[in-house]
Amino acid sequence: MRLTSKGRYAVMAMADLALHGGDGRAVPLQEVARRQDISLSYLEQLFARMRRAGLVAGVRGPGGGYRLARKADETSVAEIIAAVNEPIKATRCEEHSTKSCIGRSGRCIAHGLWEEMSDRIHLFLASVSLADVLEQRFDGSSTRVAAE
Repeated sequence: MRLTSKGRYAVMAMADLALHGGDGRAVPLQEVARRQDISLSYLEQLFARMRRAGLVAGVRGPGGGYRLARKADETSVAEIIAAVNEPIKATRCEEHSTKSCIGRSGRCIAHGLWEEMSDRIHLFLASVSLADVLEQRFDGSSTRVAAE
């Protein structure tokens, strides 16, 4: 399983927003792009998706930019990844398809293994909040309860 740049950059940008806009101030995307070394046009695409998902709010005018729509400890990494349409799955087959991961009918012999791994990865990412990312807390000590 591989997480593409969409998911990685979205999480990095949201963590940056949580760190630099934690007081509720709007953070210009140009600042996030510079600090995280991510293309501004790519960030604009990601933030449009995250805004539609209700994870960020845009602020227009002087001093404008984006801010978190919820507190950092109320936003999970899984939500961010889902907002940019990044699937969290280790199987190559389509859900509800009769074709297997290798293109044949039925499921491959290890399908259950990969599906379970995907579920566990999703549960882990759902249990990690932006606040956890900022505090580098990934050992199960999160105070956030996964609501998914």
